[in-house]
Amino acid sequence: MLQASGNSAGTPRSVAFNVQGFRVAVNKGTGEVRILKSVQAADAGRVANPMQCRGQIEGGVAQSLGAALYEELLIDDSGRVINPAFRDYHLPSFADVPRTEVYFAETSDAIGPMGAKSMSESPYNPVTAALGNAIADATGIRFTSTPFKPDRLFPALHEKFG
Repeated sequence: MLQASGNSAGTPRSVAFNVQGFRVAVNKGTGEVRILKSVQAADAGRVANPMQCRGQIEGGVAQSLGAALYEELLIDDSGRVINPAFRDYHLPSFADVPRTEVYFAETSDAIGPMGAKSMSESPYNPVTAALGNAIADATGIRFTSTPFKPDRLFPALHEKFG
């Protein structure tokens, strides 16, 4: 017999917060999304190395934009992946990623070393939702399925704007 016990109290930990904003233009004739401005604010506690932390945030934005705009795993009716190579799977390149303005909240964490908080994956989290909101604001249409590729956006844009 396997038995275990635990509790939900956990251990004290630092929690980082990130907020993303976009200004976008959407071509209603093609479905193309162009990011005009990208801004992320981060509560990373006391930032020991701003250049490195800024790079972590910019990388998280780039990674998340890949998932939000380009990356799509295609599976056929038999369950086989039909785009198993990167030549058939769009990963964002430098040209696909806009410059992101990064701002740090001036806070200090009681638990983290020297008041710092971990950034790790937290810059990734708000990007897709913020992009979806910006597209909805630009078009008046709420798209709820990623990636926000032109061929997915075009039918609804064509129906609304003809």
